[in-house]
Amino acid sequence: MKTLTKEMQTSISPSMALDLLKDGNKRFVNNLKINRNLLQQANETSDGQHPFAVILSCIDSRTSAELIFDQGLGDVFSVRIAGNIVNEDILGSMEFGCKVAGAKIIVVLGHTKCGAIKGACDNVELGNLTGLIHKIKPAVEQECSTIENRNASNAAFVENVAALNVGLSVKNILLHSPIIAEMVKNAEIGIVGGVHDIATGEVKFFE
Repeated sequence: MKTLTKEMQTSISPSMALDLLKDGNKRFVNNLKINRNLLQQANETSDGQHPFAVILSCIDSRTSAELIFDQGLGDVFSVRIAGNIVNEDILGSMEFGCKVAGAKIIVVLGHTKCGAIKGACDNVELGNLTGLIHKIKPAVEQECSTIENRNASNAAFVENVAALNVGLSVKNILLHSPIIAEMVKNAEIGIVGGVHDIATGEVKFFE
């Protein structure tokens, strides 16, 4: 697999970028991976990088974007924070990744059985985690299909909240970053949400 160059990155459209991620996830699910020389990629990107995607995902140890999308060094910007929430620093990182470095798509990736989502469902308060959990609460409040057992013991409730949280993160990115919103409007980049099933490895995108 060739290391991405500026010319290769420029030739990738937002829809092509999404297809690259979908194809990579299919390889992961089928326990296949493209043969890469990672040391060579490290050497070839030492003077510059040209990733095609920015992926916002959770810190969960089972959700490494490079692995579940079968990507190599220099292919994606990986932004990781518990609950895949959005803040000012993450928005700045995304703006750099897209406007400055040329990435063609932003992916907000949630996952099943997320500890941060469970914490929000159970109103957990713990040091600095309290403020992070608070950013997930709107998704909990938005989940209106569950009447009883609105807590982490209800697996269906947790997964509903996780999906809603992804959608809210996408909306927050577009709401709070005029730079990204304009690039999306002009079809320079795409933005999409999805959920990674930690049991199967499959990523389901919200088209």
